Amino acid sequence: MSPTGRSVALVGPTASGKSAFAHQLARDLGGVEIVSVDAMSVYRGMDIGTAKPTKSDRNEVPYHLLDLVEASEEFTVAQFQRAARQATREAWARGSDVLYVGGTGLYGRAVIDDLDIPGRYPDVRRGLDERARFDLAGLYRELTERDPLAASRIDALNERRVVRALEVTLGSGRAFSSYGQGLLTYGPVRVVQIGLDVPSEVLDERLAARFRAWMDQGLLEEVADLAAAPGGLSRTARQAVGYRELLRHLEEGADLTTCVNDAITQSRRLARRQRSWFRRDPRVEWFDDLGAARQRVEDLLSRSETFVRD
Repeated sequence: MSPTGRSVALVGPTASGKSAFAHQLARDLGGVEIVSVDAMSVYRGMDIGTAKPTKSDRNEVPYHLLDLVEASEEFTVAQFQRAARQATREAWARGSDVLYVGGTGLYGRAVIDDLDIPGRYPDVRRGLDERARFDLAGLYRELTERDPLAASRIDALNERRVVRALEVTLGSGRAFSSYGQGLLTYGPVRVVQIGLDVPSEVLDERLAARFRAWMDQGLLEEVADLAAAPGGLSRTARQAVGYRELLRHLEEGADLTTCVNDAITQSRRLARRQRSWFRRDPRVEWFDDLGAARQRVEDLLSRSETFVRD
């Protein structure tokens, strides 16, 4: 990205209050645009269960990376990275600062660390998936021959990672390991990350109340409409927490109360995974006081050294 503007990332687990905090801050300050870092908010029609900003919210503050594709389509992290780069450049060109807001850790790292992301090679992948069904050991041996460094970093029994490494190596003609350590290391700070720290027991209560409120707002009907639309939901969209559990009720006849409880349980597990992801990054600055967090963000957006430089 060109070094032409300031950016700050607001991170933390789902239901930690990031969205409301960011919206109020951007509305109060003016000249701040929000780039959503949420893997599921890119899908049109997935509104309630992603806590997507309302039309009223979007009239108050500029939002980006929402409603990019139909829920029947796949959307990769590489596509997200390109869209985020474009949105950021355009915001900077308007003289705005950027707040990256969301809990999808991989997507956030792709943007704020400008990761070199390998492409997708579906034709190659199909052949590898077929081979993996009966000869995963052979695939691992091939990976060891073609890219010994990548093989040394991957468990020979981890089918997903072995196949992905070979897919990239064969499809791109470039060793998978040449894309760098990626998520295994943390480089210099390009974009300051502010983390909102909320106790687990508070998150648990919020998540249960939020999901039940979503049900009252029509989440089940939203999922039913998406499932009935041409193309239905893509493999990725179907995995969204809440949507996945309600699809079991709609498509398999599972008990609705059980599915709702499962969705709440999975939401809590997701929050813990997200917290662990961000906690591993030593660059995140954590705040349990919203006033102090706001002061830090305002300070960062007022300083020239917050300009992103590569």
